Amino acid sequence: MMKGQRKAQRWVWMGSMLAIATLAACSHENSGGGTDSAPATVQTATPADPAEAGKQLAIYRELLKIHNDAMASTIGQDIVARFPASPAAAEVKQTLGDVEARAKATAERQRLQSLWLYQVGPMEGGTQSTASLDSLLPSAPATVHLILRRHTDWGQSVFLFDTGHGFVCKQVCTISAHFDGHPHKLQGFLPPSGEPALFIKDDRGFIKLLENTHKIDLELEFQDRGKREVVFEVGGFDPSKWLEVSKHK
Repeated sequence: MMKGQRKAQRWVWMGSMLAIATLAACSHENSGGGTDSAPATVQTATPADPAEAGKQLAIYRELLKIHNDAMASTIGQDIVARFPASPAAAEVKQTLGDVEARAKATAERQRLQSLWLYQVGPMEGGTQSTASLDSLLPSAPATVHLILRRHTDWGQSVFLFDTGHGFVCKQVCTISAHFDGHPHKLQGFLPPSGEPALFIKDDRGFIKLLENTHKIDLELEFQDRGKREVVFEVGGFDPSKWLEVSKHK
């Protein structure tokens, strides 16, 4: 293969980027009501059972020992609701607030981590490792992927990939960005192959900022939908899952 053709091949990678997408799950809540015209009966409170309260408290204590805050929060709330005047409820109330806060923080951390997709596979005669994330809202109707890439021959890069018609950027353009509200100016450029991507010139600086950021806001101009704000929730990035790849000898 001629040297010029090999150099051009460095950019013929975007087609496979369409396969890089995180799986989104949707949940729908259904609600319904009865048609019985009779007035609802008021349930009388069940007398507190000290033995049952003690059993639930023992479960709560064990869950705290194994740091299962999600289940402990549920059991603790149940104890306080069912046995409000019991010694068990009094004990639970001393720790329940902290347990609920930790459970909420863990759930949010897991949600953010699930937004990232990590892949390793062959690409244009080499091997590449990618960490990718989909944009949130206003980039619609198309999605923008934020992709961190390591390639055995091409090295490290950071780029945005648009599922629409791509970006407006002449030569090296300036991108207005906010990292957790703090303004930064990024430099970007388009690949010479004409693929709908926008590369970040300082990939190392971008990654360093990303690793200490929860949300990135970018002001981008698109070929098919004008100027848009594009938002990425990056707080769940795990550098250990974005694997190094060995350079071919």
